Amino acid sequence: MKKSQFEHAIRAAGAILGVDEVLVIGSQAVHGSIDLEIPEAERSIEVDIAVLGDSDGSLADLIDGSIGELSMFQETFGYYAQGVTSQTAVLPDGWRKRVVRYSSPSTNGVTALCLEIHDLWLSKAVAGRRKDQEFCRALLARGLVKVTIIKARLKQIPDLNDEVEKRVRGWMKDDPV
Repeated sequence: MKKSQFEHAIRAAGAILGVDEVLVIGSQAVHGSIDLEIPEAERSIEVDIAVLGDSDGSLADLIDGSIGELSMFQETFGYYAQGVTSQTAVLPDGWRKRVVRYSSPSTNGVTALCLEIHDLWLSKAVAGRRKDQEFCRALLARGLVKVTIIKARLKQIPDLNDEVEKRVRGWMKDDPV
């Protein structure tokens, strides 16, 4: 997903939900932190959008039904928004204080609260899918994340099981520094 598509999805989600802030927790949150094109992020045709406080998922359902997968929005534009809750991602303590606020004229007054890039890296590494590994490797290879910060924040993830922690630490050794 290109930045212009990201901005369009943010604008649409804000209009549908009647809010001026949305939380972006998936790979597209990278748009809040950097202006570079990252092919491993651009492959995705979805942006994961939540609203803080949507504990019952009703706003996530509204996003899915309006601009989600297989919607008229996706059919028209070729990308979509996935409605999620903030609990969807496993994140280190303190992540809310570090979100990157992103807005532009193209978001029409809607601000995307994007996961800070190290928190994003960790959430993708914990999820552990092949596409997540490619994304994490790309951030490391481009020097966009620092292993020292990732290691410190890894310790701040509550109740992380040993197997997942070992896998995440293994992904860190791809650091070119």
